[in-house]
Amino acid sequence: MSPMRVQRINGSLVEATPASGVALYELARVGEAKLLAEVIGLSGDVAILQVYEDTNGLAVGEPVQATGGTLQAELGPGLLGSILDGLGRPLDVLAAETGPFVPPGRELRMLDAARSWRFIPSLELGARVGGGDVLGSVEERPGFAHRILVPPGVEGTLASLAGGDLTVDQPVGTLEDGTLLRLSHLWPVRRPRPVAERLPLGRPFLTGQRILDLLFPVAEGGTVAVPGGFGTGKTVIEQSLAKHGDADVVVYIGCGERGNEMAEVLSEFPRLTDPRSGRSIMDRTVMVVNTSNMPVAAREASVYLGITIAEYFRDLGLRVALMADSLSRWAEALREIGARLQEMPGEEGYPTYLASRLAKFYERAGRARAVGRPDRAGALTLISAVSPPGGDLSEPVSQATLRVAGTLWALDADLAHQRQFPAVDWATSYSLHADQTTPWFAESVDVRWSAVRARTLELLQRDRELREIAGLIGPEALQDADRLVLAVAQLLREVVLGQSAYHPNDARSSPEKTFHLASLACAVADRVAARLKAGTGLSELDLGPLRRALVALRDGAPDELAARTAAATLELDRLSAAEASP
Repeated sequence: MSPMRVQRINGSLVEATPASGVALYELARVGEAKLLAEVIGLSGDVAILQVYEDTNGLAVGEPVQATGGTLQAELGPGLLGSILDGLGRPLDVLAAETGPFVPPGRELRMLDAARSWRFIPSLELGARVGGGDVLGSVEERPGFAHRILVPPGVEGTLASLAGGDLTVDQPVGTLEDGTLLRLSHLWPVRRPRPVAERLPLGRPFLTGQRILDLLFPVAEGGTVAVPGGFGTGKTVIEQSLAKHGDADVVVYIGCGERGNEMAEVLSEFPRLTDPRSGRSIMDRTVMVVNTSNMPVAAREASVYLGITIAEYFRDLGLRVALMADSLSRWAEALREIGARLQEMPGEEGYPTYLASRLAKFYERAGRARAVGRPDRAGALTLISAVSPPGGDLSEPVSQATLRVAGTLWALDADLAHQRQFPAVDWATSYSLHADQTTPWFAESVDVRWSAVRARTLELLQRDRELREIAGLIGPEALQDADRLVLAVAQLLREVVLGQSAYHPNDARSSPEKTFHLASLACAVADRVAARLKAGTGLSELDLGPLRRALVALRDGAPDELAARTAAATLELDRLSAAEASP
């Protein structure tokens, strides 16, 4: 059988023949430069490959060599702190060896094969093991025990198990049938990792952002869509979530973003300090980076690599936050590949299978009990940015995302220009996880959490209606009760829902602080309304001292929460009980 050779080239798409024995999604090396490619279609004896690298210089007739395997992630100790491209190559190693530009055909492993780890076994010889069982652990980072798993699908009886300093290639043990067990294992990125049981959602993924935790909470293991145009603060929100979100591990996928934006992210992330450990946030972060000038095929693969890494940490029994920025660029890669394959286009040129691909991707999030022993549960929370052109949520990618996402954090350009952070539009956003997370908030924070949330949304909705009326007739023409709603809503927007990402005490808000701020602001509307009904005019009441007390509560340190809450409550009592001024 003659070897495969390039028959046709169309951008990143290559046709090769003869394709006898080649499997779908098999990897291949294309041309003299050995460009990495993946078989995405078979037609007779013709293999259709998408090349993950730049095809400039590739010529018809050059050889194509199938590798016999699929695109896989190397999973094990050494992942934390790494910055990978869409194919899993560590970019810092590439930069050190080849400079800022990646040469074609360059092959690198995800994990450092030369680094050794102190392995501590947790099983005895003769134990019967299966896929997902924990063999032992290594301390990957100070205080972080990385469990070493039996690869899924492998089972047998332990014939040997060695402790000590080992590299990822050295066997930690063997089974009686001769199977070698190592610190790492490979997993195909397009195949979801198996779980023993899908678990119901309940505990919230605490973001530290008041508007998100209070009004639009997401359950741990839930899915979030964050649509927003340029300049609405998607990157700042993701940095805040990475730093303050209640997750053990953060996986960040930069998919198709501009190079200068990714350079800023790569510069900022290592400088972020983890408030829990005092070390760099990169100690618990894995970054997968694929900028807009990189080949679209690698962009399409980067989201699968990122979510496979996230699933692996979930299987270790950890809470993982996966941030994809942005899925619109991933969808554009699908559109470009589909056009080159001459597939029937759907709406706005996107492939007809866009919605199903997005749904399959989102289904990999969730809470799950991992296979293997000991029993452990993990969660994968998926937060994906969407970049609709002109902020139009009716475009296909946004609509397909909204059908499967459990929570919507819609970013508004007008709010961003007004310096409202996070610039979340409370009239458009929603959460299908609110009812699931309410029992946790009621038990862990306050039983009135749900009532305060409902009252806050009611006041914001009434404020929107009144501002439209005031724009026509002027605020002075409104009744005192309506002007009170406007004043309280302004208090909610500026003091309660708005935060400063740079203030040491306001960048993250605990659920307790969030509740006290919101409940006190809502109480102003109810208790001052009673004064107005008793005949007091709104102009006779001074809301200034209470506002200053709420600002002090917002900006106070965690250990000052009780004292500043008491001070704000005292000001509210004075306002609602004081006699009208003569």
